[in-house]
Amino acid sequence: MMSNLRRIIDQISRDKGIDRQMLIEGLEEAVMSAAKKKFGMRREMEAQFNDESGEIELFQFRTVVNQVEDEQTEISLTEAQELDPEAELADEIGSQMTNVSELGRIAAQSAKQVIIQKMKDAEREVVYEMFKDRKGDIVNGIVQRFERGNIIVNLGRTDAVLPRSEQMPRRSYRQGDRIRAILLDVKQTARDAQLILSRTNKDFIVKLFTIEVPEMAEGTVSIIAVAREPGNRAKIAVVSSASDVDPVGACVGMKGSRVQNVVQELQGERIDIVPWSPDPAKYVSNALAPAEVSMVVVDEERKTLMVVVVNDQLSLAIGRGGQNVRLASELLGWRIDVKSEEKYSQLMEDDYQSLTAIAGIDKQQVDLLYENGINSAAELSAAETGEIAALLEIAVPEAELLKDAATASLAAGQAASDDVGPAPDTPDTEDAAEVEKSEADTAEAENSNVETAEAVKAEVEAAEAAAVQETAVPEEKNSLL
Repeated sequence: MMSNLRRIIDQISRDKGIDRQMLIEGLEEAVMSAAKKKFGMRREMEAQFNDESGEIELFQFRTVVNQVEDEQTEISLTEAQELDPEAELADEIGSQMTNVSELGRIAAQSAKQVIIQKMKDAEREVVYEMFKDRKGDIVNGIVQRFERGNIIVNLGRTDAVLPRSEQMPRRSYRQGDRIRAILLDVKQTARDAQLILSRTNKDFIVKLFTIEVPEMAEGTVSIIAVAREPGNRAKIAVVSSASDVDPVGACVGMKGSRVQNVVQELQGERIDIVPWSPDPAKYVSNALAPAEVSMVVVDEERKTLMVVVVNDQLSLAIGRGGQNVRLASELLGWRIDVKSEEKYSQLMEDDYQSLTAIAGIDKQQVDLLYENGINSAAELSAAETGEIAALLEIAVPEAELLKDAATASLAAGQAASDDVGPAPDTPDTEDAAEVEKSEADTAEAENSNVETAEAVKAEVEAAEAAAVQETAVPEEKNSLL
């Protein structure tokens, strides 16, 4: 059996892609482990693979002494000189031990386990070296089996895992289906799966567009940001480095062919392609399309955007379940507050009135503050004293008095609100008017019904009286006759 060892090593090395020398070292270590268990752990031994004979040779090394006290580590001078005539006391002399094939069944089992473990480690190292530079690339495979919701994908040389959390919702696979995913992670661990795939990662869309759009592969068009709710909808912001290349048109393709290929791969996930802009106002207008944006108020410090849209397009801008504005916010990295024109006008009116309610301020000063971005009593209270003095061209003590008056006005308004308190389930003015109108209509309808019922009753009673009278007249004639 050992004579075929060299052929077996060469075949495994070719089939598994494992280094031949690594296999030989694993075999030598396995034989050493088995020999120590059979002959004693204190023996100094060495296993060597003989490439010419195709066998593993086992040697032991002992110290030359006059009188042997430990047979595992010592050898007598007489025995040593039989092996080497020039041997002397205290020399280390080596001798070949019994044939490896005679180590026994238990020792062979031990060697087998060591060899298998070494092969697994070698295979794991080969897989890691093969895929460590492909992290973030798209790979193709075949669905092999299912384990606790995870999908095991055969990539050819090895298997990868598509976890449940990285799978598209509402999409099922069967054994043998072809699948495409992004290589999310490559691990060098013995316990967990080495290759982790994903179909929900944002980079998956980027890689798919890179494959479909030549301008992206060339670097002319690039994706700046991606916002995605896997299986439902995604938004990507694109930009072009060439003035004559339309980034959106390049991604869409002729008759939508390029974007449709990506949509089909994502099982119908809607994709909005948005032109990127360094101006947040223009960027958010593009991101909320097709809703028509009337105005954008930018707060750079807080990274918030107040977007005002046409009244009848508020629901379009927000989207179903807030999806459109949520994706736009994720795409920009800003907080977005969407309001209708009517609501914004009402809000601005309330803020303006809060300024005019401050004691000691005139209308000209209110207009100056409003025009320079201080739109309410709350903002005036929070503003710097020097800024207020510079805007209104007044002394700092006067500015401090105005600021204190704004704070007092806010406190008074809050106290009044706390004293009155909102009545539970009380509708606002417009809703109350509608309720009153509805109640009035209902009451009027009920009164009308009562009047109608009384009129019908009167008509019925009159008809019955007439019928009685007609009956009485013939009877009276008969009695006269």
